[in-house]
Amino acid sequence: MHPAKEDQDMKIATLAVATTAFLHLKGPDGTPLYDGGEAVGIDLYGPGSAEHGQIEERQSARVVKRMAENENRIAHVPLAQRRIEAAEDLTSLTAGFRYIEHETPDGTPLSGPALYSAVYSDPKLGWIKEQVIKFVGDWGKFTPGSQTS
Repeated sequence: MHPAKEDQDMKIATLAVATTAFLHLKGPDGTPLYDGGEAVGIDLYGPGSAEHGQIEERQSARVVKRMAENENRIAHVPLAQRRIEAAEDLTSLTAGFRYIEHETPDGTPLSGPALYSAVYSDPKLGWIKEQVIKFVGDWGKFTPGSQTS
């Protein structure tokens, strides 16, 4: 092999991913969701973002804490606690909702992080959580040329 000429070297920074990308949600039946012709979805922080790094730190800290509390053995985490933690993590990865409304049981409309957490915490809306988890794990969704960024 011979050294490449400078003009033939790849400028790797051109492949840097975007901080956020838009996830166009599909309903539980797989049909893309629209509200008056506008795509319903979520703007999410991607795997290269500082927000994503903070989630990884928080998840690692949880594991270490649980092991320390359980004599260095893996601890069982109850479903209710896992749901709370997943909702917290996904809320932190959410830059915004588009055309999504949700309310408290008494009918009070929610917004911002309270809205995100309510949606991600609702087991009957678990299909949203699954799409978000899959989406944020795919670096390709955050490339500048992707259809979603």
